[in-house]
Amino acid sequence: MILLQLNQVARLFGADVLFENVQMEIQDHSRIALVGRNGAGKSTLLKIIAGIERPDAGEVIRSKNCRIAYLAQNTGLDTDETIWNEMLKAFSKMRQMEKRMHKLEVQMATASTEKVLSEYDRLQHEFNELNGYGYESEIRSVLHGFQFDNSYYDRQINTLSGGQKTRLALAKMLLEKPSLLILDEPTNHLDIDTLSWLENYLKNYDGALLIVSHDRYFLDQVVNEVYELSRKKMTHYHGNYTHYTEEKEVRLASELKQYEKQQATIAKMEDFVARNMARSSTTKRAQSRLKQLEKMERIERPKGDERSAHFLFNINRPSGNIVVQMEDGAIGYDDVILSEPIQLDIRRQEAIALVGPNGIGKSTLLKTIVGQLPLIKGEYRLGTNVEIGYYDQEQQNLHPTKDVLHELWDEHPTTPEKDIRTTLGAFLFTGEDVEKPISLLSGGEKARLLLAKLAMQEENFLVLDEPTNHLDLDSKEVLENALIQYEGTLFFVSHDRYFINRIATKVIELSPEGSKLYLGNYDYYLEKKAEEEELQRLALEESQLEEPKTATDKKQPLNREQQREQRKKQREVDRLEAEMETIETAIASIEEEMQNPELMNDHTKLAELQQQLNEQQVLLDETMTAWETASLELEAFLAD
Repeated sequence: MILLQLNQVARLFGADVLFENVQMEIQDHSRIALVGRNGAGKSTLLKIIAGIERPDAGEVIRSKNCRIAYLAQNTGLDTDETIWNEMLKAFSKMRQMEKRMHKLEVQMATASTEKVLSEYDRLQHEFNELNGYGYESEIRSVLHGFQFDNSYYDRQINTLSGGQKTRLALAKMLLEKPSLLILDEPTNHLDIDTLSWLENYLKNYDGALLIVSHDRYFLDQVVNEVYELSRKKMTHYHGNYTHYTEEKEVRLASELKQYEKQQATIAKMEDFVARNMARSSTTKRAQSRLKQLEKMERIERPKGDERSAHFLFNINRPSGNIVVQMEDGAIGYDDVILSEPIQLDIRRQEAIALVGPNGIGKSTLLKTIVGQLPLIKGEYRLGTNVEIGYYDQEQQNLHPTKDVLHELWDEHPTTPEKDIRTTLGAFLFTGEDVEKPISLLSGGEKARLLLAKLAMQEENFLVLDEPTNHLDLDSKEVLENALIQYEGTLFFVSHDRYFINRIATKVIELSPEGSKLYLGNYDYYLEKKAEEEELQRLALEESQLEEPKTATDKKQPLNREQQREQRKKQREVDRLEAEMETIETAIASIEEEMQNPELMNDHTKLAELQQQLNEQQVLLDETMTAWETASLELEAFLAD
């Protein structure tokens, strides 16, 4: 079912066109990414879709059942309510039903009537269908996913940080379950664990999703359609973000080939006309070709990608082999230790990612390394000839009273102005852009200016705190390529898992118990973490199985081989249960599709769905039989 359509939508600013002729279709289970350069108009288009702004041309058609929730960038809840009470508001209708049911229960206990029984039965059925008996559990689950445990439930929201308020705003929207959820940069303020949880949650979300995000890993996991807003136009692609980039390249190559083929045809026809128009014997043929040329619909030359930043990070001189060493370090503020003991041994030309949950002290460790904060405990030393360049995610290394040009020129006064302008041009600051006050720059522009400063300084050890924040997808790719070619050493914090995968040669995980080193990129880190968790789970199972029996327990303890056999049988039962749940979900989905009124007269489609349903039913019966057998085997094993 179509929830929403855009027809020929445009946004104008006087004579300037931000975008025009935009077409989009959102189905009830769409998973859509909206991508494009910073300034292309993505956030403006989201506001038009959400009904916050009106288009200057075209129309937005919404179905009657389309309930929209829109989360703007860096927008959070602002209320003096507690977290728990605010989340309960997402279930206000359900809670009203619950109150009414309690009143009816009181009436039924004193003087029950058929009318009361009928109303109670209807409400109870509807309440159960809406998961009324599980909504508090659902609130706890979502809050836990966003890193709010029960110690937060009674906290007033207006006492929280901006990032926490944004996460709560998203949590409340997920609980409200709108039919169309519009998210503008939802991954801001989320650590990697929370991002992974959100990805899994959105994969199973019942409604439609429209997402703007610069997190490519996130988009690859969640979306299956991409709309690109570029050069004032909209282009639609099927597939996730990686597929979009591949298809875009193929499409551009195909369009260029068609253009060149037509240009060759035009050149031949024009040459024929020029050579034959004056000759009486061939005049008619030349005139015919001329008419063909006049009627021909000319293909515009494909413009390719929009202008991108282009830069490299050079070094003035190499450092020694040892760059940083820390032994038994402790970091924090005012003697409050966030993490210890920390061990670091960073060598020349390594690229090391620092990961860990929000609030664990990642930025604190970087500030300690660059000398902005003292080390609370332990020893720390820099190697020979180490020159540090620091990218501060809070962008405090910029001077708001200066303009773009003098932010660089004042630090390099002997460099000719034209060379400063050339450097700024590589970071997309051209013409009058260099005269803009820094206070008026966007977050993305400030990020590019900070990177320009780093490029000018030519240090051999770059310490980067969230360098991809505020950068659009193309600028991220340029930064990645520049860092891959960088001959110095990198130590960086990032929540962009795609970025970590491309850059990192090692990963250091920070926790309250200190640091732990993993010798690989982000995917390797995930694999090792999964192995560690599995080993911990097995160790826990073994410890539980090996607990001494009580005097009243006559059963002999299982030996190790028997314990392994028990775990094997239990895992088979668990696997079959999960498989049955998947099949039952598929059956429910097919049955729901068969009830679609639009398919009532489509006998071919209904026959296909019936065939799929029969196949799933057979598969369910087979799996259930296998599960019953496995369960009986497990019970028999435990009984022996």
